[in-house]
Order: sequence, then structure tokens, then C-alpha cells
Amino acid sequence: MLAGVGTRGDDYDLRFAETAAAGLDVHGEADFVHALGPASVLDAGCGTGRVAIELARRGIEVVGIDVDAEMLARARAKAPELDWRLGDLAAVELQEGSFDAAVLAGNVMIFVTPGTEAAVVANVASALASGGSLVAGFQLRDDRISVGDYDRYCRAAGLVLAERWSTWDRRPWSPEDDYVVSVHRRSA
Repeated sequence: MLAGVGTRGDDYDLRFAETAAAGLDVHGEADFVHALGPASVLDAGCGTGRVAIELARRGIEVVGIDVDAEMLARARAKAPELDWRLGDLAAVELQEGSFDAAVLAGNVMIFVTPGTEAAVVANVASALASGGSLVAGFQLRDDRISVGDYDRYCRAAGLVLAERWSTWDRRPWSPEDDYVVSVHRRSA
């Protein structure tokens, strides 16, 4: 489920189109995930498909899942050839061990229904192959998930912290930062 989501569909895409038109890079998340070298990626909470479409353009097999039908309809309209699935990340049935990486970009972890964060991490982590990476970036807010809680959910799902950054372009992280990008891996 989504909690507290405002802008959706075409309006959501518009802000990225305007950012790109201003000459700014809108593919930081895709650059980050691509650098990990996966052949297959689960874009968990894919929204309108910006990250998934860019990863597919780079030759990576991608499946996008989102609970918001309007956002998913926009993704399907932009890239009908990709595998788009409607589902709640806490409960959607995923094939165990089927992805080299899963990405929770665009603040997915602060938009899931409060109280389902551990279930989301466990469910998405179950889809990772041996040695697979769970990559998540989210804003740190007092009223939502903390870094410590997220790490605890990942450990419970059998994942180990491999990298932590404050941005998708790999600026070093410190506890004072208001954004975090974490890579947790399933042991090989």
C-alpha cells in the first residue's frame, strides 16, 4: 500500500521531464544499479517506470511492480514491452531467487503503509538470487523508517550491509544526512 503519496501518473512524470529538459541527470538510480552489474532487476515500487525503462534500455531484464494502478498504467503506456505487475510489495507473490538485484528507489520505503516495512523488505529480499543486492534510497524523516530499523529488517531477511551512501552518486554517508542509499546483499 501507499501512504501519503501526492503527485501521480502524468504529473509525476512531468517533474522528471522538466528536470531533464533543464539539462540535469534523472537517471542516478539507474546509473547506481547498473554499476552493480546485474543481468536482472526487480524495480520494486516502480511508479511510472523511469528507473525500470532506463535499466531495460541498458540491456538489463527488468520487472516493475507497483501498488498504484494509475502510476503503473503510465509505465505500461511508455514501455508496453516490459513486464509490469500490480501488487503490494508486502504481499505480492515473487519467484524466490529470481533477480540479481532489486531496487527500492524514489523513497519507496517511506511510502509503504506504516507497519509493513519489515514485510516489504522480507518479500523483496526473497526474490534475490544468491549474492543478489537490495538497493534502497529514501529520505530520513522522524515520522518514518530509520536507518537502524531498515538495517534490522534487512538482517532479518538474511541480508548484509555492503555499501551506504548519502546520494545515488555515491557521496559518503554520515548519520547527519537526511537521505540514505544502502546496498544490502544476500550471502553467496
